[in-house]
Amino acid sequence: MVQSSLSNPSARLHGLDLARYLALAGMVAVNFRLALGVEEGPSLLNQLVGLLEGRAAATFVVLAGVGFALAFAGRQHPTTAILKRATFLFILGLINLLIFEADILHFYAAYFLLGAVVLLLPPAWLPVIVIALPLGFIGLTLLFDYDTGWDWTSLAYTDLWTVPGFLRNLMFNGWHPVVPWFAFFACGMAIAKLQLRERRTQATLVVCGLALLAASVALSQLTSTFLGPLSGLKPVPPGPFFIMGGCGTAMAVIGLCLLAFESRLLSKSFSVLLPAGRQTLTLYIAHILLGMGTLEAIGLLGAGTIESALLATLTFMLIATIFSWLWSRRFKAGPLEALMRKLAG
Repeated sequence: MVQSSLSNPSARLHGLDLARYLALAGMVAVNFRLALGVEEGPSLLNQLVGLLEGRAAATFVVLAGVGFALAFAGRQHPTTAILKRATFLFILGLINLLIFEADILHFYAAYFLLGAVVLLLPPAWLPVIVIALPLGFIGLTLLFDYDTGWDWTSLAYTDLWTVPGFLRNLMFNGWHPVVPWFAFFACGMAIAKLQLRERRTQATLVVCGLALLAASVALSQLTSTFLGPLSGLKPVPPGPFFIMGGCGTAMAVIGLCLLAFESRLLSKSFSVLLPAGRQTLTLYIAHILLGMGTLEAIGLLGAGTIESALLATLTFMLIATIFSWLWSRRFKAGPLEALMRKLAG
């Protein structure tokens, strides 16, 4: 949701906007399936959406790390601007949390604050952070009960609005806890330091990303007997191989999207999607307020099918694409993006 501050449109890495669009579409599909109460099943459509679970959000966070580094790494004294944006996202996330308990924005605020610290460190620390956080999460599960606060039957967090419960949820066992999810953000910050305009770099991202994804699957299977749930590839609990696979997925998606804009034909074909990819903060909130609000109004919340969830996703993304394109004809930034820039710089 955070984008580069490059002012020259021709210098923009359009592939990153396309990757944001695809990550948003994946998150919408997962969240609509969750909202409609569709349980996991053997159908092909259910399996396909299941593959997106956690990975779409992970790609979103990696892209946030890329955008964060591109926007702030070259600035002098960026801390004030980062603090303002973190505060904006935290407040917006708390408001959204009242409606949607799987909100990711208040976690973004924490990622930003940690990102401000990481900017002060040598680049060599980034891979260390990416590796250390998943291992640290395993250590935390040995010290604390991961299930604390959760009612898994209703997916409700019982003490979320208490200080201990909120901090536990934010740091350890929420939907996108800082440990280990900040590893995705740090991965994005590391990717931002690469020569992303070079085709060789783009292809390397695809190959390395797919290799990481394949390795995560293999290692998950090999370690299942002694790591148990922590060996899984699902986001709950976010074990080390979920983090590995999420980083790999994000790298492959980013590389493929950047490569797509090396082709004149593909770049023209995908150009209509780019405005929505630049307005993901607005569209993220819209898919909750308007998308889920509409689903509730027509009586589908908790009573839908995978087909209806995907139809709702396609409908929302079509409307979002058209809206964003029309909005971009008059304004440089989306509504919430413009508000954040005005209030937080």
